[in-house]
Amino acid sequence: MIEAFSDALVNGLIAALMVVVNLLPDSVSDAFQYAFMQRALLTSVLVGAICGMLSCYVVLKRWSLLGDAISHAVLPGVAIAYLLGWPFFVGAFITGALTSVGIGAIERNTRIKADAAMGLMFTASFALGVVIISKLASSTHLMHILFGNVLGVKHSALMLTFVASIIAILTVWLAYRPLLLYAFDPQQAQALGFNTQIIHYGLILLLTLTIVASLETVGIILVVAMLITPGATAHLLTDRFTIMLLISVSIGILSAVIGLWLSVVFNVASGGSIVLVAFAFFILALLFSPKQGIVPRQWRHWKMG
Repeated sequence: MIEAFSDALVNGLIAALMVVVNLLPDSVSDAFQYAFMQRALLTSVLVGAICGMLSCYVVLKRWSLLGDAISHAVLPGVAIAYLLGWPFFVGAFITGALTSVGIGAIERNTRIKADAAMGLMFTASFALGVVIISKLASSTHLMHILFGNVLGVKHSALMLTFVASIIAILTVWLAYRPLLLYAFDPQQAQALGFNTQIIHYGLILLLTLTIVASLETVGIILVVAMLITPGATAHLLTDRFTIMLLISVSIGILSAVIGLWLSVVFNVASGGSIVLVAFAFFILALLFSPKQGIVPRQWRHWKMG
């Protein structure tokens, strides 16, 4: 019964998504008429949305290296789950969460600073994952975890991405104010009675969940870019957090859709294509943002003499 419900849910979401896709020019919509492309498109949209949303917090908290640490730390969990026959999600989430806790423990109990603790943990975890993968008889499928394989996404991975998206959206919606205060001023959040330690680790676990859900789409290596680029782009375009959130989510979704389409047209890696499109949006914002853009700033300087 659960399987039938999940099938109906996925089919309904794809049908709704295709209504929008069919409004696009035929040169674009024709690429998404196959069932595997529709699953890939839905997965990419979900990943683009949740990565874009959490990207704002990553950028404002200066957690870029933390996202990198978590993304690399899940690799040994994926390899161990593969050996034991478990779902990748279980192993990846456990090792990602343990690494996050380990970074905090090193920072609190030693003289090592946060950036060094992150570097120590993620390089050790990633090295362990590479060693385990090198001993496996077949590592081809695990290589997809590194670089993504959204065109071959399975139904179970799609449902995992959907559930992770719902959890992330509900968490940000229900805890919007404490998360906003924590992102800008943790001391004020603590003074207002919010438990900043719970918020801190809750946000880290949410990042871990998002990274795990993005494994099949952009892969471990490129998910960091999707957790940084949309938020950094939106940060150049606005000073208001709500608008920043909307812009970042929109950039994440557009990057996923355009990148997926370009990967089919030019027969290139989908994960890399998605990240490059997101980076192209960043370059456009860097050049032409009304307040922060290089071109408008130079134009204002020229007009002032």
